[in-house]
Amino acid sequence: MSVTLSLHSLKLSSPFLHGSTSLTQLSKPNSSLSFQPLKAPAFPPPIRAMKSLQGRVVCATNDKTVSVEVVRLAPHPKYKRRVRKKKKFQAHDADNQFKVGDYVQLEKSRPISKTKTFIAVPVPSRNVKQEKEEKGELGIPLESSQSQEQQA
Repeated sequence: MSVTLSLHSLKLSSPFLHGSTSLTQLSKPNSSLSFQPLKAPAFPPPIRAMKSLQGRVVCATNDKTVSVEVVRLAPHPKYKRRVRKKKKFQAHDADNQFKVGDYVQLEKSRPISKTKTFIAVPVPSRNVKQEKEEKGELGIPLESSQSQEQQA
């Protein structure tokens, strides 16, 4: 019991069977069988956010350049526990305003040199506890600090 299929019994309708359509007709751009490119969508493309990172300045000896260490948490490939990963980036500091230990935000920019593609921008200080102690928990100045100001 053997099953034999022939092309004539299936009756496939394709212009490519038996060489009825030549390749020269397909290569012409005006051919109806050629691929028509899709039109661009009417809505604007999505805006990609600029890449920005935060880190601490670890070296500021170069002119107009600071080295910033960015620490991030990433899962360990085998143990799946989050571990700290550090990476250093070179950032542009036009005014030489940052010192070692300052926290900065790195914003992506055009390549400035071979290794510098970020610009260092200051970040508000992280000394939140000192500000709360001066003003109290609710942001209202404490009576003790008011009396000291009146005496001075």
